[in-house]
Amino acid sequence: MVLALIGNQNCGKTTLFNQLTGANRHVGNFPGVTVDSKVGTVRSYKEASVVDLPGIYSLRPYTNEEIVTRDFLLNEKPDGIINIVDATNIERNLYLTLQLLEMHIPMALALNMMDEVRSNGGLILCTQMERELGIPCIPISAAKGEGLEDLVQAVVRVAKNREYPAVTDFCEKGPVHRCIHAVSHQVEDHAVNIGMSPRFAATKIVEGDKSIIERLKLSQNEFEMMQHSIEEMETDHHMDRNAALADMRYTFIEKVCSRTVVHAQESREQIRSEKIDAVLTHRIFAIPVFLGIMLLIFWLTFDVIGEGLSNLLSMGIDGLAALTDHALTAYGINPVVHSLVIDGIFAGVGSVLSFLPIIVVLFFFLSILEDSGYMARIAFVMDKLLRKIGLSGRSFVPMLIGFGCTVPAVMASRTLASDRDRRMTIMLTPFISCSAKIPIYAVFAAAFFPDYAPLVMAGLYVGGIVVGICVAKIFSVSAFRGKPTPFVMELPNYRLPSPKSVLQLMWDKAKDFIQKAFTIIFMATVIIWFLQSFDTRLNIVADSADSLLAYIGKLLAPLFAPAGFGDWRASTSLIAGFTAKEAVVSTMSVLLGTNMAGLSDALGTLFTPLSAVSFLLFTLLYTPCVAAVAAIRRELGTVWRTLAVVCMQCGIAWAVSVAVYQVGRLIL
Repeated sequence: MVLALIGNQNCGKTTLFNQLTGANRHVGNFPGVTVDSKVGTVRSYKEASVVDLPGIYSLRPYTNEEIVTRDFLLNEKPDGIINIVDATNIERNLYLTLQLLEMHIPMALALNMMDEVRSNGGLILCTQMERELGIPCIPISAAKGEGLEDLVQAVVRVAKNREYPAVTDFCEKGPVHRCIHAVSHQVEDHAVNIGMSPRFAATKIVEGDKSIIERLKLSQNEFEMMQHSIEEMETDHHMDRNAALADMRYTFIEKVCSRTVVHAQESREQIRSEKIDAVLTHRIFAIPVFLGIMLLIFWLTFDVIGEGLSNLLSMGIDGLAALTDHALTAYGINPVVHSLVIDGIFAGVGSVLSFLPIIVVLFFFLSILEDSGYMARIAFVMDKLLRKIGLSGRSFVPMLIGFGCTVPAVMASRTLASDRDRRMTIMLTPFISCSAKIPIYAVFAAAFFPDYAPLVMAGLYVGGIVVGICVAKIFSVSAFRGKPTPFVMELPNYRLPSPKSVLQLMWDKAKDFIQKAFTIIFMATVIIWFLQSFDTRLNIVADSADSLLAYIGKLLAPLFAPAGFGDWRASTSLIAGFTAKEAVVSTMSVLLGTNMAGLSDALGTLFTPLSAVSFLLFTLLYTPCVAAVAAIRRELGTVWRTLAVVCMQCGIAWAVSVAVYQVGRLIL
């Protein structure tokens, strides 16, 4: 049994999915968390699986997420629908419900956040609403796990017994009623042939949905007759077709709610949110406050909490390495194997693992901002700024996700309505500094700018955003001319972050980092050790400058000489960074023959403070890891566009690092 989970954005849909399936899906308090459909088995009913579809406001195909949801319902034909609605804002949420009812699929309505409705003096007469809508209406609180068993029983019952919605006609007598019923009769045979509800097909024809019209395979004469009925409705109703349908639905919703809903007083959450928004979304103070919050997070992460924990873990890894070194020496193991374990694995993987606490602490704070609802405000605030560079505030959501990882950030661009905005956002997202670059920043900041590490970190993050903005401005007047799509976004009430959600995100990031350390970075470290230890005849070298790796690095080193880091070891670490950005640090550690404790001092032999800044800027801006490039290839659709993005980023990174280094030499 397949059940589709559908609802508006930010209505608690992903929370409900996690509760029903026990899945470890991240829960966020801004639209765009669910980018693609995900599947899980219902814990209390193993015969049923739930498909978590993207959050949408309507089945009109304006955005990719609406297309994903509509096509799943039409093509996959689920056995039932769980339509989750925000009970605190039920009138708006029921607009999607009416469109789902027209599809004539067994359905149950989950009235979420009923605990908030009750606490603010509100009431929903669920039994009466069931009669009005013709489907089961179950009060729940997804966050607290209330009412979930009743919901599962209701949706399983209607799906198993094929109990279709009893109400699918929302018209009163009049022009809209005549038009929809006329079109329904005319299209009925075509709709039945492709397994589509005639009522749903009729409303799609009225809306002018080209995809549905093509599926129905109408003759020219039939289509013209239907268009005549629609034009007659517009004339008689004095509204265009879309406005007439919206008016019909909202009129029905108002009548249902007048009989079933006792509205709550203005909630404490709403009053509190309005007071906080007076500062956090202020037209002057919003961006400075955001920058101040991010600077505080960087200071706590890299200078107060994270650094101390990272140092402790580094000491533990170094101690384990020393014990292993002593044991291997006492055992008399082959020197080559000894070098692989100590100089390769411990120096490479160990140096990267020591940054695990910093990444976990950073995402602890970012998760709090996200779950509280603050990230949604930043997208709203940034809309005005992004419009000046040809994008809408909706593009800021993938960019925010990019602070964690470029791969899901690129995938999140699917939520953008227009192909122009989507492609432009994909090309800009890699400029946002991902968490994999944190070890690079931390090592260089500690080595060359120990007193200003938080400022250096903040500067790099802001610098990536600034470069992305500049590139976007150039694109908006050249390759991507045109206006961004309108940005409409609901600002959710501020809520206390869920400890479970925050801990889950921290665990996900830690798990991803550890898996990467012992897979991609492990392999990269072994390869780097091998290339560094042997020459072209596979003889062990006494000096790494005579190795295979040195030969490869020296071919590229002249390219980076104008940027101040022409040493072959620097260029080699950048190549390794293409597999995973953390590999830059592990490669440096292997090539310099030192552990984490001595890496900062060893870097002083390769870089000056100025060339260190140049190197940091290059790592900030050059092409992301191979996984991100694969995601870009998948979203853009062609190899050539992907190569263009990679070349553009490398070119910009080289130009910026060279410019900074050369100007710095003139000034200093």
